[in-house]
Amino acid sequence: MKTMYPSTEDVANGAKDDYKAKKKFLNPSRDIDGGWAWMIVLASFLVHILVMGSQMALGILNMEWLDEFSQSRGLTAWVSSLSMGITLIVGPFIGLFINICGCRKTAIIGGTLNGLGWILSAYSTNVQYLFITFGVIAGIGSGMVYLPAVVMVGQYFQKRRALAQGLSTTGTGFGTFLMTMLLKYLCKEFGWRNAMFIQGAVSLNLCVCGALMRPLPSSEQSENRVESRMVANDLEKTLPPPAEPLTPNGLLTEVEEKGGPAAVDVTNSLPPIKGKGKRRNGVVFKDVYALSILKTVSHITVTIRKGFWSWYSSYFGTASLFTNKVFVAFVVWALFAYCSFVIPFIHLPEIVKMYNLTEQNDIFPLTSIIAIVHIFGKVILGVIGDLPCVTAWNVFLMANITLGVSILILPLMHIYASLAIVCALVGFSSGYFSLMPVVTEDLVGISHLANAYGIIICANGISALLGPPFAGWIYDVTEKYDVSFYVCGLLYMVGIMFLLLKPCLKTKPQSEKDTT
Repeated sequence: MKTMYPSTEDVANGAKDDYKAKKKFLNPSRDIDGGWAWMIVLASFLVHILVMGSQMALGILNMEWLDEFSQSRGLTAWVSSLSMGITLIVGPFIGLFINICGCRKTAIIGGTLNGLGWILSAYSTNVQYLFITFGVIAGIGSGMVYLPAVVMVGQYFQKRRALAQGLSTTGTGFGTFLMTMLLKYLCKEFGWRNAMFIQGAVSLNLCVCGALMRPLPSSEQSENRVESRMVANDLEKTLPPPAEPLTPNGLLTEVEEKGGPAAVDVTNSLPPIKGKGKRRNGVVFKDVYALSILKTVSHITVTIRKGFWSWYSSYFGTASLFTNKVFVAFVVWALFAYCSFVIPFIHLPEIVKMYNLTEQNDIFPLTSIIAIVHIFGKVILGVIGDLPCVTAWNVFLMANITLGVSILILPLMHIYASLAIVCALVGFSSGYFSLMPVVTEDLVGISHLANAYGIIICANGISALLGPPFAGWIYDVTEKYDVSFYVCGLLYMVGIMFLLLKPCLKTKPQSEKDTT
């Protein structure tokens, strides 16, 4: 009796139906919340060490530049301010690069620019030269690495986003300690010029971090891959075994060995076509080469147009991010946030001196308490933000209120113990920085995270540029350092008021949680 096998089309259709039935149980990528996702966290952690840690340690080089160029403190300080400010301000434009090139290529280009900026700065002859090489070139390079490092962590994590962001951003605290010691040692042993050259070589490791940022396949690609694998497996199990291959007889083999008609290449014997390249195996190679170039150019053009349109529509189109009222309030808060955070680092030593606490502060500096507790605050707030019983927004809001109150009451503490407690609160509550990408993603969706977070860090960059000079201007007018804390604390509370408006503002629900 003849065995009846189903046709290939029937088997394929059955496998597709079976896949659709199981589709809801399939994870679009096995690397989500595990696997390569933790390598992304490691890469982002190293980026924060090399970028943010280095910028926090620029005080070492600032003293060397003052001695070398004999310029005013205000002019020299603009070098580090430009570097930090441009790193953040270029965020919206880096979003365009990410839309066109992807996070991996953007980060590799940024790592090259950052290392080049450090190396060129080693040959500077004046402060204005450093404005270009270190402030602009290295600053743009830092921004091109920093934003992809944050976005990639958001793409690879769904359930433990806050914890992953908290772990990666702790690199800023570790980097501050490590880079400070490294730059201090290099300047002492080799001089500041060689120190910057060596640091430039170290910064090229940012390219390695960028190479680790492997892009996730789109959900459609992942589904097609799984579907094709299931269909192939079912075909292999269901279809009959292939027929045995025919074996040539001795006569055919003998003719081929003697170079008979079977060994003749007919296509190669044809004359070449004039002006259209050499013919081989029936293919005109010149035409194929020209078509491949045309196809590549067309693909690049389409990619650039698609990326630019996505970037443009996020800012100026009908689906602009600025139509989201809660996001606009979030941007306004960001304009006040960063300047208030840096005030304790700028004027806290003067508060200590004013209250005659220098001896105790030398044993354990209050700024070190802020930095150390800040590391733990990022991780702990990240863990709390991932708990199912709370939302990341509420944790973020409470941390901001705590930070604002702590800045306001800090000048009222006149003994070292009370100052240490308030500084610990400042350090812990400022750990909300790890929740900023999570909150941003919840507001706009993962597909708009790069452009939206670019706007947020741009607002932070403006705040970082204007905050320190504003605090200095307050001191020049009042001749009191504690007034800077009161004014900046009040401004910070004004920013928090915009966050409290969230329940009153209507926004479109962001249901898209894809990993495109």
